[in-house]
Amino acid sequence: MLHRAAALTAILLIVSPAVPARSALMGVDEVKPGMLGTGITVFEGARRDEFRARILGVLENVTAPRRRLVLARLEGGPLASTGVIAGMSGSPVYVDGRLIGAVAYSLGAFSREPIAGITPIAEMIEAAASAGARPANRWADPRGAFAPDPVAAELLRAARAAGGFADRPGDVRDVAGLGLEALGVRLRPIATPLALSGFSEDAARVLTRAFGEPRFVPAASGIAAASAPGTAAEAPLEPGDAVGVSLVSGDLVLAATGTVTLVDGLRVYAFGHPFFNLGPTAFPMTRAYVHTVIPSLFSSIKIASLGAVVGAVEQDRATTIAGTLGPPPRTIPVRLALESGRAPARTFTLEVVEDEALTPIFTFAAILSVLQSYERELGAASFTLTGEARVRGLGTVSLDNVHAGDGASGAAGASVAGTLAALVRNTFAPVRIDEITLRIRSSEQPLTARIERAWLDAVEIRPGQTVPLKVLTRTWRGEEAVRTVPLAIPAHARGTLSVVVADAARTAEWDQREGRGPDPQSLGQLLHTYGPMAPRRARHIAEHRLADIEARLTDLKAMRRMLARLIRACAAGRDTVCPIVQSLSTGQET
Repeated sequence: MLHRAAALTAILLIVSPAVPARSALMGVDEVKPGMLGTGITVFEGARRDEFRARILGVLENVTAPRRRLVLARLEGGPLASTGVIAGMSGSPVYVDGRLIGAVAYSLGAFSREPIAGITPIAEMIEAAASAGARPANRWADPRGAFAPDPVAAELLRAARAAGGFADRPGDVRDVAGLGLEALGVRLRPIATPLALSGFSEDAARVLTRAFGEPRFVPAASGIAAASAPGTAAEAPLEPGDAVGVSLVSGDLVLAATGTVTLVDGLRVYAFGHPFFNLGPTAFPMTRAYVHTVIPSLFSSIKIASLGAVVGAVEQDRATTIAGTLGPPPRTIPVRLALESGRAPARTFTLEVVEDEALTPIFTFAAILSVLQSYERELGAASFTLTGEARVRGLGTVSLDNVHAGDGASGAAGASVAGTLAALVRNTFAPVRIDEITLRIRSSEQPLTARIERAWLDAVEIRPGQTVPLKVLTRTWRGEEAVRTVPLAIPAHARGTLSVVVADAARTAEWDQREGRGPDPQSLGQLLHTYGPMAPRRARHIAEHRLADIEARLTDLKAMRRMLARLIRACAAGRDTVCPIVQSLSTGQET
C-alpha cells in the first residue's frame, strides 16, 4: 500500500507542474537579464501547461511612479502564433523554482510578438493587504434620473487611473540600461476576456462601454455551469489555474476570466493588474474551464466558461485582484416576471453582485435585455412595472412605474436602476438590498393620455380642506375621461394658491431644469423621496413646490400693499408730485 501511494505521488509530480511554497519568492532586485523562467497557465480544458519566459530586463515607472515590471519574452505552447493571450493575466512565472510574479502586460493590440510585462509578486501582496469598506460615491444626482453612460464613463475612468502612466520613453527607467524604454511605453494590461451570455445588443453595448476596450475583450460564452468538465469544486485551486470573477449569474451571465498567480493558504492572488481598480469588493470567485484559444492579430483570447464558486474576490487593486477561498459573498437575487397578452408569462432569475457602482448598471442591462429580447422595440410599446426592492431592516422601496412610447424598454430599466443607485450610493448610511422583484406587463399599444384640462368645482376653499380636482384626459385614440384627484389644501395656506397639473416625467424635468426638487438630508428622507415618481415622491415634490409658490405669493402681497398705498397717496392730491410717477422715475434711473 505504501508503494502504491508513493507511485501515485510520483505520477502527480510528473503530470502537474511543480508549485513552490509560499516562502519561495524572488525579489525583483534578484531578477537579472538572461535568466530563464518557467510560467504556468491553462491553454485548454483545466490542464495547467508550462511555457518559458526569457528575462529581458527590469523597467521602472511604466505603470506608476516607482513601480517595476519584469520584461520577458514568452515561448512554448501556442504562444509563437498567438502572442500573449487575453486570459493569461496572472500566469505565474518562476525562476529556479522561486515565484517572481504574474504575466500581466503585453505590447497591446495587433502585436503577435510574445513579449510580456511581469508584475512583481511583492507588489501584488502589498497592494492586497489593504482592508476596509469602500466609501460611498454619490454618483446619483438627487434631482436627476439614472443614465447608464455617465456611470460607464466613471467606471472607465477608475480603471484607466490604475495604468498607462508612462507616455514617453524618457519616463521609463531601464534598470540594467539595455535600451528597453521604448518597449516599456508600449506595454498595456493584457485584455481580460469578458463572457456575455443572454444580453441584448444594446445592453451588451452599454456593458462594453462600461468595461471599455482594449482592457476587456467580449467573448462568446454559453451559460456557465459548475458541471463544466475538469472544474470540480472540491479540487484545490493552484497557481496557473484558470479563475473566474462572476458578476451576473442565472438566466443571464456576465463574468471575467484570468489566471491564479499564488495561493497562500486560503489567500488567492490573480491577474497582476486591476479589474476595475475599485478597491474593496465582494465578487464570487469561481473555477474556470478553457474551451479553446482563438488566435487573432488584434488580440488572441481564451474562450472559457465558469465553474463552481470557490470563494470571494475581496480586493481589486492596481497590481492584483485578491480574495479568499471558502464561502461565496452574498449577491442580490433579482426575479423578473414578464407578462404579455400575446405570449405565455415568463420568469427570469438572476444573481447580481452587491456593489454600489455595478449593481444599478447590471440591473439596467438585465431589464433592457429581457424586454428587447421578448418585446418589440420599434413602434408603440408600453410597460407597466410593479415591484419592490427589499432593504434590510428598512422595509421595501416601491419600483412601480409605467413607461410608454419610443425607448420604453430603456426607460423601464433606467427607472429601476435609478432607485437602486440612490439607495446603494447614498452618503448617509450603508444600505443592504436583500432582493429585487419585478413584474412587467407589456402592451403593444401606447398606454398614454394627454391632460386636456383641470379644474376645481368648489367655489370656496378653506385651509386644511380636501377638495376634488377634476382632470380631463384624452387617449391616443381620442377617448376622453374625467378623473377626480383629492387635493389637500395646506392648513397654513393663505391668499391665492396655484395648482400645477402635469405628468411625472415633465415634473421631474422641470425640477431638474430649475434646480428644484427633493434634496434629502437623511436616509429616512431618502427612502421617503426616492422611487420612480411613486405617490410619496410626487407628494414630496408637490409640497416642495407649494412652499415655493407661497413664498412668491408673500412677496406679491407685499408689492400689492405698497402699490395700494401709492395709489391712495396719488389720488389724494396732497403732494405736487404723484408718488407713483416719482417711484417709477426713480426705478428707471437706478
